[in-house]
Amino acid sequence: MTKCSWAFEAKNNMQVYHATEWGKETHEERLLFELMSLELMQAGLSWQIVLDKRAAFQAAFCNFVPEKIVNLSSTEVSSLEKNSAIIRNRRKISAIINNARVTVRLHQKGQSLNDLLWSYVSYQPVVNHWRHPEQVPSQTALSQKISRDLKKVGFQFMGPTIVYSYLQAAGLVNDHLENCQDKY
Repeated sequence: MTKCSWAFEAKNNMQVYHATEWGKETHEERLLFELMSLELMQAGLSWQIVLDKRAAFQAAFCNFVPEKIVNLSSTEVSSLEKNSAIIRNRRKISAIINNARVTVRLHQKGQSLNDLLWSYVSYQPVVNHWRHPEQVPSQTALSQKISRDLKKVGFQFMGPTIVYSYLQAAGLVNDHLENCQDKY
């Protein structure tokens, strides 16, 4: 096997995501917000479902530009809850809108998601050396701390398991297995 087991026999879009995005350092603000939003949408579902709906999420949520999301009218928000192309969970939709507001407030203070997140790892990704998929944790002390801190500043739906998955997606944590061709 030359890929992490979860991507080895997955659909093509999952294999492309694994090879080009997952575990790769992400510093671009809009993409960090997108990944945060997609990860919270995944709670209780498979990543494949979210990935299959990614383009629809991008269209529905203004390409995940927080400054645009906070300006959605109540009519536009109501239409999100009826949009069958996305996951229509009211709490998750509300969390994305809330998290956009928190992100905009950070920006207004001259702060960024990039600095907020990457400061936890001293701007260097944590590279793990797992050999077997069962070694990869669903959360860590780091994700627990970040989860608590994100909640303190107002972020919602960012529990320690979602945060750990987010850290993996954004490359703050590189959990590609040792024998994975896409590790670096």
